[in-house]
This record gives sequence, C-alpha cells and structure tokens, in this order.
Amino acid sequence: MKEKIETITRHVSTLSDKITAIEKAMDSEDLSLLKSSRNIKERAQCTLQDPQLLSGALIDVAKHLGNLKYRVWEKMLEMVQYTPVTLDPNTAHAELSLSDDLTSVRHTNTGQQLPDNPERFDRCVCVLGSEGFTSGKHSWEVEVGNKPAWDVGVVKESVNRKGKIACSPKRGFWAVALRNGDEYTASGAADLTLERKPQRIRVQLDYDRGEVSFYNPSDMSLIYTFKHTFTERLFPYFSPYLNTDDSNPAALQICPVTVSVKH
Repeated sequence: MKEKIETITRHVSTLSDKITAIEKAMDSEDLSLLKSSRNIKERAQCTLQDPQLLSGALIDVAKHLGNLKYRVWEKMLEMVQYTPVTLDPNTAHAELSLSDDLTSVRHTNTGQQLPDNPERFDRCVCVLGSEGFTSGKHSWEVEVGNKPAWDVGVVKESVNRKGKIACSPKRGFWAVALRNGDEYTASGAADLTLERKPQRIRVQLDYDRGEVSFYNPSDMSLIYTFKHTFTERLFPYFSPYLNTDDSNPAALQICPVTVSVKH
C-alpha cells in the first residue's frame, strides 16, 4: 500500500510539471504554441495502473443491509424494559400515592378526595394490579427493600373491598406479609422463618395447578406456597402498609423486566 501511494505521488508531481510547462507555452506566440502542441500532448499522456483492491476494503453490503431491520430491532429490544404488572388507581386506598407510571405505591397518611367506586378499598391500605388472570402462569417481582412492613400476593376479584377485612385464603387473599421488621407471615397460616431478609419478593402464579408461590429472587429460595382450586379471576395485590410516624415511608416497587433476544 505504501509503494502504491509513492507511485501515485510521483505521477502527480510529473503531471504538475507538465501543466506548468503548458501554461508557460500558452503565454508565448500562437504559432509557437501550435508547433509545440503535438509534443505537449504526447508528453501529457500518463497511464496509471488501477489500484489493487485489498480484501475487506469495502463494506459488506449484504451483511449490513440484508438484515439491517432485524439488527436494529434486536438492539432496540436489548434496551427495552417492561413492567409485567401495573397498578390500578381505581382500586387504590385514598391514602396511597401511586407513581405516574403506576409501578410503585407508598402510604402518605393524607387522604385524597377520590370517588368511592365499588372497586376501591376504603379500609385496607392496598391496591390491585390492573390485569387479572384466569389461566396460565404469571410472575412478577416486587422491591420491598428495608421496609419494616408490607403485603404482597394475589386476591380474587370478588374480595370484599369495603370495611374491615380479614386477609385469609377463605376471604380470597393469598399473600405473604412482614410486620415490625422481622415478623413474616402467610395469610391464614403460621409465622414464617426466613434465613435472610429478602430485598425483593417474587410472586409466581400457576392458575391451572392452583398454586401461588413466593420466592427470594436473590437465591430463588422458596418462602411459601399456597394451594387452592381457583374459580375466579385473580389480581396482583400490594400493600405498602401504614407509614405511622414516618416509620415506613418507602414505596413498594414493581420491578421491570429486560427483554432480550435469544440467538
């Protein structure tokens, strides 16, 4: 490649000299120019060899254009996240504050002026997911962090939403809960003993098998499994619990899922 560049440079220099000679001749008498024109034309002839094309010097058009749409789509998917569950503000207790994207909830101690529609809980400080399930397998994770109290699980569609509620499977609640920072329970069951404090809770619903399981996603250790024959639509259930004296201010956050393409 270096030799070819040097050769081209020499040819360019020669042509420059010949152009200079022509310009000087044009400044002379016309007759002298005509006599020398034939000689100038012959001297101006220069044949350059075509440069040798090196392998890989050109863009692989087939590679870059043939699957361009797919590759752009693939890269976009690598960056896209979605949240498997979003919250239904029409079910939220009046003292709950939901994020604009409906993926987190916290207790504010301040009641809002909201319509008392049938779907809304008026005593239980909780909110439901916007989509219900009547079949199949579904899962989502909730960031609980270091909150000292919370509830996470599923409820049946016909659950009582007004007045005092007993959270048990008989009443249509299947959830795990934390109280006082270290007291874990399952709805209607005995206390739970956990080896480590989970920062996230993974909820796995297998509607057809009649199972709701809870895991610590850091090591996928099982926390508890409910078994029941479901006959109604089930909704994700979330309670950040009370924030008494600013002792439990953090929100429950539904975790996003990153979409990836398998090759």
